[in-house]
Amino acid sequence: MVKIYGIKNCDTMKKALKWLDERHISYQFHNYKTDGLSSQLLQSLFNLIEWQLLLNTKGTTWRKLDEATRNTINNQASAKQLMLQNPSIIKRPILVAGDKALVGFSEQLYQQFFAS
Repeated sequence: MVKIYGIKNCDTMKKALKWLDERHISYQFHNYKTDGLSSQLLQSLFNLIEWQLLLNTKGTTWRKLDEATRNTINNQASAKQLMLQNPSIIKRPILVAGDKALVGFSEQLYQQFFAS
């Protein structure tokens, strides 16, 4: 079963979900805002994806943090704590199928992901 993680109102999420729907690829959507984000779920994502790839340092949530806080995010434990407090700071979408995972969306990456 394919799982996709993110936040429903994100434009990139909408593109990814539309891409999956148009190709009739069934998936389970996990919305951090409504379904929550547990420490266990986040750790399972870290097991597939490096924490640096999951941390969205280009978004508004990151930019709103004070510099002192941003400077403390230098390892998995500090990133995990920040992500649990602010799930919108996690890059999205995150696509997971078994032991494969992909962060972000582009048609080319999704085609490659499902071709392999």
